Amino acid sequence: MLYDIRHKTTFNYEEIVSVSHHVLHLAPRHHPQQTCVESETVVDPKPAIDSVGEDYFGNPIQHLTVQRPHKQLVVDAHARVEVRPAAQPVALDQSAAWETVREQLSACEPLDAYELVFGSPYITGNDDIYEYALESFTAGRPILAATMDLTGRIFREFQYRGGVSDVSTPVSEVFMMRQGVCQDFAHLEIACLRSLGLAARYVSGYLLTRPPEGKEKLVGSDASHAWVSVFAGDLGWVDFDPTNNVIPGVEHITFAWGRDYGDVSPINGFIVGGGAHEVSVAVDVRPGPSP
Repeated sequence: MLYDIRHKTTFNYEEIVSVSHHVLHLAPRHHPQQTCVESETVVDPKPAIDSVGEDYFGNPIQHLTVQRPHKQLVVDAHARVEVRPAAQPVALDQSAAWETVREQLSACEPLDAYELVFGSPYITGNDDIYEYALESFTAGRPILAATMDLTGRIFREFQYRGGVSDVSTPVSEVFMMRQGVCQDFAHLEIACLRSLGLAARYVSGYLLTRPPEGKEKLVGSDASHAWVSVFAGDLGWVDFDPTNNVIPGVEHITFAWGRDYGDVSPINGFIVGGGAHEVSVAVDVRPGPSP
């Protein structure tokens, strides 16, 4: 499946900004089921410094410095991405027992997964979250079957509701409120998995903006979306979407992954001046022509 994606962000400042520095995660990354065909970001005013590279997790990253005084900054990102189905469906009950994977991770193997066992700036657990996770992770249960069960419970027991949280809302508060948005549900599921000594990462991306024929539109489309990925031993990393209770497939487009939202925020940085400001974001995800 080929997608054309546009993510346009406009910052309007009350006062003049003399200089601004920004870090962007607005280019899709490559992985076995996904190829970035092309990607371009247009910035107005034009930055004096504009460099691209990769961050610690291998995500495409762009660094900007705008030195021209401005009261508006527009970051308009375009990408074309090909997403392919997995070679075979995920066999939930044929994965290793979750305790076996935990033992592997406790030996620091593999290191890139082991470092995602621990809490992170936006994700910390507590005893209540640990007990909630244990309801799905019973003794000897296959790790992917248990994670799918946990994903479904979050989907059924938590209400999707915007405006009740923001990026700084602690996972413990989301757990008590039983409501939030995709970012909150991803953080919560990751907190559950890490509380058990398992490795989980935060995945940022997009959903198809139109539903497949005969199906309802998925929650979270026409906006950035978030889901989780759990390390499953010999099966590697497997994604789960607690907002929609699905294993992501060709309708999920991956842009970046990391410990939590803070590692993959679409636009981050700081400014000199500006005063109060407003931010507007417009996202369009459209099926493109066949490759």
